[in-house]
Amino acid sequence: MRITAKIDYAVRACVELAVARDEGFVTAERVGRAQGIPGSFLLGILNQLRRSGLVESRRGADGGFRLAADPSRIAVADVIRAIDGPLANVAGVQPEDTSYAPSAAALRQTWVALRVAMRSVLEHVTIADIASGALPDDVAHLVGDSEAWVTRPFGDEVELRGGAAGPGGTADL
Repeated sequence: MRITAKIDYAVRACVELAVARDEGFVTAERVGRAQGIPGSFLLGILNQLRRSGLVESRRGADGGFRLAADPSRIAVADVIRAIDGPLANVAGVQPEDTSYAPSAAALRQTWVALRVAMRSVLEHVTIADIASGALPDDVAHLVGDSEAWVTRPFGDEVELRGGAAGPGGTADL
């Protein structure tokens, strides 16, 4: 899964709105300054979140944006879906709707399993979790493994399972 700048900004904007929840509506400028998000880009994101029902807005001197629900009820997956659609798709198709030649038939199950793995994190981490800095135990356990912090090589530096290396190889995710 590729996390775009837009998704990153959207999650960070929701976290900022969660932190300011007791203050009511806050301006996009304040959210942008606090999170280092460019203003015009942020307005588009906040409006997309508003259209999806995750954020509310109000005009006027006391206007701005706020979360439409308690941040403990908004999962990171909700924000991603509001900005970018389904968590996993294959060339615009849901994984369960793909079909392959018999030699690649197990690929369909691989894509579905990947979606399940993403859901196991993204549907369980809430905006409140991030704002508080306290991730659910199962997610904290995942990032507690030192291998979680290691980026695998790509391109010509890819090592195939079993030790062979070369262009076009595949790396662990």
